[in-house]
Amino acid sequence: MNELKEECGVFGIYNHIEAANMTFYGLHALQHRGQEACGIMAGKEGLYDIHKGPGLVHQVFKDDILQTLKGTHAIGHVRYSVTGGSHSHNIQPFIFNYQNKTFGLCHNGNIVNYRELKHELEENGSIFHSGSDS
Repeated sequence: MNELKEECGVFGIYNHIEAANMTFYGLHALQHRGQEACGIMAGKEGLYDIHKGPGLVHQVFKDDILQTLKGTHAIGHVRYSVTGGSHSHNIQPFIFNYQNKTFGLCHNGNIVNYRELKHELEENGSIFHSGSDS
């Protein structure tokens, strides 16, 4: 290995009135870990807003977008694709529903045997909405 390579960045904050803005600044500080895409999910008491897209943090999150992300907790992600390619459905945070509740998930890592795991889970009825290994 000739150089250190950083992959993705994850930021989260809880119980802060400016959660989305703080997450924006957190992702900006982590921008060196992923320049391909980014996203923020903010919420409070079961309600959430999300925005994500390709590009750098300052390109994806203008002031008018940040103002739509309401809530006291937030998670965010900057993406450097390793697995799954540069498709918009691979931009995090991922949103999923379980037992009538909505969850957001950000992941930093590379699951090397994800194809085998995905195949096994699909055979047992799981449905996937992304080609990412997260």
